[in-house]
Amino acid sequence: MKTEEAKQAAALTPGQTAWQALKFTLFSASAGLIQVLLFTLFNEVTSFPYWPSYLIALTASVLYNFTVNRRFTFKSAANVPKAMLLVLGFYLVFTPLSTWLGDAAERAGVNDYLVLGITMLCNLVLEYLYCRFVVYRGQMNTNDLAQ
Repeated sequence: MKTEEAKQAAALTPGQTAWQALKFTLFSASAGLIQVLLFTLFNEVTSFPYWPSYLIALTASVLYNFTVNRRFTFKSAANVPKAMLLVLGFYLVFTPLSTWLGDAAERAGVNDYLVLGITMLCNLVLEYLYCRFVVYRGQMNTNDLAQ
């Protein structure tokens, strides 16, 4: 796709942007459900501390969320390995920080599920902005669903 065509495909009206953000939120909520269910499974059934339960659940959630949001929210035909590497870059920063802060909060006596909820809310907002303006910049509305 030519550069000008890519810019036109990525240009969204305010209504389209709102719909995109809503779709991202809904798909992320389903990914969040996966994360909460897996976290609860590991937290309640095993003797794992907070951090491995969180990391396993987060990884499963991120893989699902990347797949559905790339296809349905951003409608991107962008290079999958490149997009995955960009998302990995986000999580190379977000994951250690959120794991460390979550573990510290748990050790300080803050409820595990409150920590998880706050972390997930931060993840939702930051990941949407990162995907919208970094990962899929100039690559939105380029897949078969957008045609």
